[in-house]
Amino acid sequence: MKKYFKFSLYAFLLGAALTFTSCQKEEPFQEEIDQEQTLTASSATVNLMQRTVSNDGSYDNIVDGASCFDIRFPYTVEVNGLELTIDSKEDLQTIEEIVDAVDDKEDIMEIFFPITITMADYTELTINSAEELRNLAEECVEGGDDDDIECIDIIYPVTLYTFNPNFQQTGSVTVESDLQLRRFFAGLGENELISFDFPVSFELYDGTKITVKTNSELADAIDRAKEACDEDDDNDHNDDDFTEERLDNLLVTCPWEVSKLERQNLDNSEQYREYILIFSEDGKVIADNRYGSTIEGRWSTEVSEYRVVLKLEFENASHFNETWYVYEIGEGKVKLFASDHDIIVLEKACDYEPTNCTADAIRERLGACRWVIAYEDGTFFEDLNID
Repeated sequence: MKKYFKFSLYAFLLGAALTFTSCQKEEPFQEEIDQEQTLTASSATVNLMQRTVSNDGSYDNIVDGASCFDIRFPYTVEVNGLELTIDSKEDLQTIEEIVDAVDDKEDIMEIFFPITITMADYTELTINSAEELRNLAEECVEGGDDDDIECIDIIYPVTLYTFNPNFQQTGSVTVESDLQLRRFFAGLGENELISFDFPVSFELYDGTKITVKTNSELADAIDRAKEACDEDDDNDHNDDDFTEERLDNLLVTCPWEVSKLERQNLDNSEQYREYILIFSEDGKVIADNRYGSTIEGRWSTEVSEYRVVLKLEFENASHFNETWYVYEIGEGKVKLFASDHDIIVLEKACDYEPTNCTADAIRERLGACRWVIAYEDGTFFEDLNID
């Protein structure tokens, strides 16, 4: 009886074990994945983060003309005959000053090869010629369509966790820079899961700091910021040097002399050099040719495609009529262009006094003194008869 009981007990335990094992195979245990805290490596949110931490190559566009890579320091260039060694971003300002010293938009710049460039994903390439550089630059799209998002930055350090498809944690990493985070993303497998150690903080383009606590808040913050500022990805190195308000205030401070005017690649500077433009706060502008002939028009400014533009409208001065992009505001000078063939350069003329050429003014001037009538060559009339 005792042996029979032991045998029955063993049989029961074995059957229970087999039953339990069978149930596990038929209904495997699955832990619920929190979508708010985990992301797949190929998700849209991770893609946004990758773009946010991509290398920004737009700061040296004055040299390489491309926003999707930059040139690694140091390197040497020759600008308008002057050789410069570029060791830092500050040295790029010297190039800008040399270029801005010439009114023409055509400047001669030569890069001394070989150079090393850093791509958006921080890979480095050696470039041996201007042709190689030009071919790579043509693959970039001017005006902001490059990979990186520049209007929002991550505040480091940031900690991330990795998980396998079974939601088992496989590791963690703390990153201290955009480069480290971009390379972390590059090393992920397509099906790997990651999560951020929230909260994560960002700094916006205007210095504002924000904190997010979930993946959806993170994605929303980047989405809102990516079109919120001028990424300065174009090749106009001056378009971030001033604002619409600064231009408005500057134009009404003094009259402005037309020192250069080109339309459709024709230089009309001599014809219009005597013209003075006088801007009023009410939107009126007077074109005065110093001899008493005045033409009245309207002026306005606005921001278009992240550029400040000046619109001039005259009924009888078509050479001035255009929506002009403001190329540069310098010391006592404003440079405008509408295309490669349409340029106006204005110079401050604060000491200008308009000629008063009314009938009363002429009468007053003639009555103030005795006048001797002379020929154009300066000799005087010997006889004068007025019938």
